Amino acid sequence: MEEDLIFKKATLALGGGIKLPPGFTMPVRVSRSTAGPGAGNSSAAFSFHGMRVKKSISYDSGEFELHDDNGRLSLTRNGEPFLDEVTIEPVVYHCPEQAFFTLDSRCSYRCAFCASPRLPKSDFKGLTDEDITRKCVEAARENRIVAVSLTSGVYEGDVQAEIDRFVSCVRSLRRELPDMPIGLEPYAETEDQIRALKEAGADEIKLNVQAATDDIFRRVCPDLDRDRIFECLGHAVRHFGRGRVTSNIIFGMGETLEELEACMERICRIGAIPTVRSLRYSTYNTESLREAIGTPEKVTPEHMIRVAEMHKRVLERNGMDTNTCRTMCLECRCCDLVPHRDL
Repeated sequence: MEEDLIFKKATLALGGGIKLPPGFTMPVRVSRSTAGPGAGNSSAAFSFHGMRVKKSISYDSGEFELHDDNGRLSLTRNGEPFLDEVTIEPVVYHCPEQAFFTLDSRCSYRCAFCASPRLPKSDFKGLTDEDITRKCVEAARENRIVAVSLTSGVYEGDVQAEIDRFVSCVRSLRRELPDMPIGLEPYAETEDQIRALKEAGADEIKLNVQAATDDIFRRVCPDLDRDRIFECLGHAVRHFGRGRVTSNIIFGMGETLEELEACMERICRIGAIPTVRSLRYSTYNTESLREAIGTPEKVTPEHMIRVAEMHKRVLERNGMDTNTCRTMCLECRCCDLVPHRDL
């Protein structure tokens, strides 16, 4: 039963959108993300048997179809039964049970997989520190969040300005929410920047190496320095602590399983936790990905499960557990198969 549910989560996570029944009224607020795999799409979080997936939704079409039988919700896939019972979870801000804000979706870096800087300019929300703090305080008072997470692009290539914005927002949040876990996903270049983020009051940090190999990284992130990211991961572990630092690796970009495992091991040896995510194509990144890496073989549910099982083995060999993290993607669980939580 558990293996079947894991396969269904992988199938749902990798598959197309969900078509809603005619006239169906969503019981929760619809999310429109400006970061992550679903950037630019209207979406909702669907849960089943303790698992959770965030999916794009539409009344027009979808690989999956939602059915409402007097309030009992189920999913079919291409007309065939798929999940006999699902619930729709409230997405507070981007995530269920989290307030996850993008400080600035504008970014001058040309990472091929990232939709955020390619979104319409009208999607830039321009939230101030006060806006974000107010929204988080309201959600906390209503017991709707267990954490606050922040990410950002690097506008006009000014990394220090991006770090300064993180610092000011964290300080604002910490004044009003002294006990709330706060996680950050910045681009940092120096130990001083990382120290400043910790001293501002952040609990966790994610610095993304993005690709399993140097060669793939050069093609998909031509403006970034992978060696510097690994160096900053070491600084982050010293300031935030082992098990409080994470790093995304996107797989499905042409790497081998051996190369992916070696990258996971390298991150773990530093004292950080790799967060492993399948490549997703969208309206906003398909062309840039094709130019950077061609058209790699599509990730299948079987491959996603194989990677997740390898991920779990690597973590356990290094004495690490995803449950040490209380913010961001590992806490959310909407986009990935998460070791120690899903399997």
